[in-house]
Amino acid sequence: MRPTLLILLKPDVSAPVRAEAVEALRALGLTVAEVPLEGRCLYVVTQGAAVPPDSLLRIPGIQKVVPLEESGAPLVHATHDGGPRTVCLGNAHFGGGSLGVIAGPCTVESGDDLQQTAHAVASAGAAALRGGVFKVRTSPHSFQGGGAAALDLLIAASQETGLPFFTELNDPRQVALLGDRLDGVQIGARHMQNFPLLKEVATLGKPVLLKRHMAADVDEWLLAAEYLLDAGNEQVILCERGVKSVGRHVRSMLDLGAIPYLKRRVGLPIVVDPSHAAGHHDLVPDLARAAVAAGADGLIIEVHPRPEQTRCDALQALLPSEFSKLMGDVRQLAAMSGRTVSGTVRAVRGAVRESAPDSDVSDRNRSVGA
Repeated sequence: MRPTLLILLKPDVSAPVRAEAVEALRALGLTVAEVPLEGRCLYVVTQGAAVPPDSLLRIPGIQKVVPLEESGAPLVHATHDGGPRTVCLGNAHFGGGSLGVIAGPCTVESGDDLQQTAHAVASAGAAALRGGVFKVRTSPHSFQGGGAAALDLLIAASQETGLPFFTELNDPRQVALLGDRLDGVQIGARHMQNFPLLKEVATLGKPVLLKRHMAADVDEWLLAAEYLLDAGNEQVILCERGVKSVGRHVRSMLDLGAIPYLKRRVGLPIVVDPSHAAGHHDLVPDLARAAVAAGADGLIIEVHPRPEQTRCDALQALLPSEFSKLMGDVRQLAAMSGRTVSGTVRAVRGAVRESAPDSDVSDRNRSVGA
């Protein structure tokens, strides 16, 4: 049998205590085998139900418990078996050699500004549109988003440009009310461990962009993804957006090392958000280029034509001209590693529907490559 745990007993443990420890392990349904060590006693658990290591440490005589399996996210780790996955949102492709760029304002505030931004990012080659309609803010007095009215504007811009869109939900009740109107769902960093929300969002069967919490380690992030997979949604995209740092030079420390590390452990696509990590528009292009060079399957970039007029994250938004220049660099970097950048389909959604009258947006969102 495949070993699952190593259990090391204390060096001075007596024979009776050692026997009691083995009996306690067997009482928990564990099958153990002794490994001879000079002056120490080591047991290997070869079979039995999962028992928390902390519980085993309460057994007298046991000094250390070392799990030999991956963190408790078997469905996430199983995604590695079939090779890199491709998650599709309409004509935006993430993973499996395709790199998709999501771009748009932090929050949807003005219909005119949103339309201008959507056309600009589409012309520059973005594959999908982003825009917040429900915003979770640190202060309850900050702008919380425009709600359902803002979602109407986002859908209109999406239909006008042919760009599918991601937007954030932050309450399980929003899933039943508005979930059918969304193309893809973003789970913000603060809601990475909002497990009731994850379960509800998974039922939509739509692509989910799961942002890493600013204080979460990689295993905690993967366990959040496990909730989505366990609820039956295979269309999961991981999004690195930076973790908390003691420094003031960036808003968050972008963990680019997580990209190649995860590529060796899981098959899920990984998108990077350099806007929230940088906190300043001057730094966003460099971090974006670094993310692509590190192997990211996509980017999510904040873009706004008049950032001085927006009420949320104005300092980190790129101007459309800056975004267009960045897209040229992204295409070159992707080509160097044999990847392609998902391009914009310039036809509006109505034209797509005319050619396939029995299909709708949700049908186009169900595609996921294994």
